[in-house]
Amino acid sequence: MGQVTIYLEESIEQKMVDAAKSAHLSKSKWIAKLIQDKVADEWPQSIVALAGAWENFPSIGEIRNNIHHDAEREAL
Repeated sequence: MGQVTIYLEESIEQKMVDAAKSAHLSKSKWIAKLIQDKVADEWPQSIVALAGAWENFPSIGEIRNNIHHDAEREAL
């Protein structure tokens, strides 16, 4: 397991401490989770679960049927 040293301004460090406490994690685990989330190569399960959630979402055909022609442009 690697180690990393970071330097934070006091105000940022306090926000990190508060966030780690509210997540019931140590600072190290909170930072590791944050990095893991940022470098993930898969969609979070909460996003995957949304697939098909909108029953009345129009199909691509329905969307394209409503395309109208643009008005004529004025000559310059």
